[in-house]
Amino acid sequence: MMKTVRIGSLRVHPKLKAFVEEELLPGTDISPDTFWEGAGRLINGLKPENERLLAERRSFQKQLDSWYETHDATENQEGYLREIGYLEDEPEPFTVGTTGIDPEINKQPGPQLVVPLSNPRYVLNAANARWGSLYDSLYGSDILPEDDGRERGTSYNPKRGEEVIRYAKKLLDQHVPLTEGSHADVQRYRIRNGKLEAELTTGAATLAADQLKGWRGEEEEPEAILLEHHRLHLEIQMDRNHPIGKTDAAGVKDILTEAAITSIMDAEDSVAAVDTEEKTAVYRSWLGLMKGTLETSFDKGGKTVTRRLNEDRTYRSPSGEDVTLSGRVLMLVRNVGHLMTTDMITLEDGSEAPEGIVDGLVTAAAALHDLKGNSPFRNSAAGSIYIVKPKMHGSREVAFTNHLMTEIEKLYGLAPNTIKIGVMDEERRTSLNLRACIREVKDRIFFINTGFLDRTGDEIHTSFRAGPMIRKAEMKTSSWLGSYEEQNVSSGLRVHLHERGQIGKGMWAMPDEMKLMMEQKDGQLLAGGSTAWVPSPTAAVLHALHYHQVDVQDVHRSKLEQEPPQSRMLEVPVASDRSWSDDEIQGELENNAQGILGYVVRWVEHGIGCSKVPDIHGTNLMEDRATLRISSQHIANWLAHGICTEDQVRQVMAKMAALVDEQNADDPEYRAMTDNLEKSDAFQAALELVLEGGRQPNGYTEPILHRRRRAFKERMYVNQ
Repeated sequence: MMKTVRIGSLRVHPKLKAFVEEELLPGTDISPDTFWEGAGRLINGLKPENERLLAERRSFQKQLDSWYETHDATENQEGYLREIGYLEDEPEPFTVGTTGIDPEINKQPGPQLVVPLSNPRYVLNAANARWGSLYDSLYGSDILPEDDGRERGTSYNPKRGEEVIRYAKKLLDQHVPLTEGSHADVQRYRIRNGKLEAELTTGAATLAADQLKGWRGEEEEPEAILLEHHRLHLEIQMDRNHPIGKTDAAGVKDILTEAAITSIMDAEDSVAAVDTEEKTAVYRSWLGLMKGTLETSFDKGGKTVTRRLNEDRTYRSPSGEDVTLSGRVLMLVRNVGHLMTTDMITLEDGSEAPEGIVDGLVTAAAALHDLKGNSPFRNSAAGSIYIVKPKMHGSREVAFTNHLMTEIEKLYGLAPNTIKIGVMDEERRTSLNLRACIREVKDRIFFINTGFLDRTGDEIHTSFRAGPMIRKAEMKTSSWLGSYEEQNVSSGLRVHLHERGQIGKGMWAMPDEMKLMMEQKDGQLLAGGSTAWVPSPTAAVLHALHYHQVDVQDVHRSKLEQEPPQSRMLEVPVASDRSWSDDEIQGELENNAQGILGYVVRWVEHGIGCSKVPDIHGTNLMEDRATLRISSQHIANWLAHGICTEDQVRQVMAKMAALVDEQNADDPEYRAMTDNLEKSDAFQAALELVLEGGRQPNGYTEPILHRRRRAFKERMYVNQ
């Protein structure tokens, strides 16, 4: 193992030291001495409180376990939860006071991407997903029918192309209509006296509303027309020499949609970073985004393609001035929570530094490059740093995060509340005390969101001893979950967060099922979400259409006029009817086990923290640690309550390992688990996550995953 370097009161891994001093700090006006002295002070000063908060989590769980062992899950537990301090007092009315917010956060509802910082290609795809081709997204997805000669195929299908164009121009008619006629009948677009004129076979028409925001090219023959609807932009692109444009009467070659407005660049759930080498690679990607230097090259169709951050988009406005729109999403960064520690930095007593504190120090320092104008691109025009903080339990943990960010601001000489905080509402104690949590960061909060998977994982673990939980599919229609979604929006609206930030909704987990997404995901907007997660740039383009269909600001106004919903979050999802057949139990176990193994094998042995993983039926699902948490906790809960046996679990895991091996058979890098289950790091990790699930802190998967991946990497190193 590489020896650490002593710096003041810390011992630091040489690779982290080199990254900080040679890459991170130059250009920030922060010297290495200032950074390391401040890091030592923060880590030594805040570590005891971090540990006390984790001890409080354990204490609450122990008390809840004891209560459920002597009480029925249907009993009213509110009094007990208040008695032990798990339920906090409702705060006096207050209003969020965050300032210095970019319009992408508080003015422009729209899709949000979450992407692993460990993969520069994905990161750049996400950063550039602010604009996307509507034609390409429609053509390549399952939204349009594939019968009657309209199949996708391997080469361009003109008949499918015609269907795409019909669909897209119908959308223009809905959202940017003409005074008469249809965009499908336009022979030519031109600009006359600062207005858009459409030449039809029957005469001329203009836009029915004042939606023209700009154009590029000559007024008589513009190459691009910028329109706005519901605070989102559409760009009609013309080129009569283009293969598509020359078949269109008006010369339209494509319609660009303003798609992903923000993106969470993720250093947490979607990455597998267990050591200094992997973690500095994550930090390096975020630094490259903030400095505008991140690029990556890859082979595509036999040609080398280099990807960089997109330039801004400039147009001529109707008033004759230039108008510039960002070519990139507003980038947020997700740090890890309070649980894990890292040996990148150790203290005098040999203990590891809390990873969340190190994340805060490094990611904020990287963002200084944006604030100081060191990049050719500006991320936050308002001069803010946006850090999403996950997996906090209750208001005291949120207050701790607020304290951490205040100390980082002091260290870097930043104005108070320059660092904005996104509070992820994914743990039961946070959900039940959400307004108290928001109050602790009321002058720096920019975001709350809901997430079915982590929240369900914590629901199962918190009430682990209450009894066997309902089947996983039933969770989506359970009373506690519906109430959780309602309460999140209501809490945000009651403190006027929607005027200062985002109210977010969770991920569409089926990246290939876009037709189904278009049929369902507008429900998140109608429920009050101003942003919702999507799994790809294509999904962002298509989900953006929902924001044209639904005016989120109207939804917020309507909900504010209604009485706040009654909370039913204390209704534990314990199964009242447990007369499941053997086949139903086996099916539930196999479904969970297959998902666990399909994800864990890539995490432990390939270092992939988020990817499309085929489920038991072969449908691709986006999997990350949140999906793993719920599946492993569900089996562990059923095992603890005798719904299944340990032998049965082991047999199911072995059976599903064979299926996962088969699903990955075409991957030359893949190591089959069934060759030797006893020696397969991935299989043993998956099994441990289930068999030890009841004893894992809050049901989190990180401790086991990190230990198993490190062991795998060490074994591979020894065998090389």
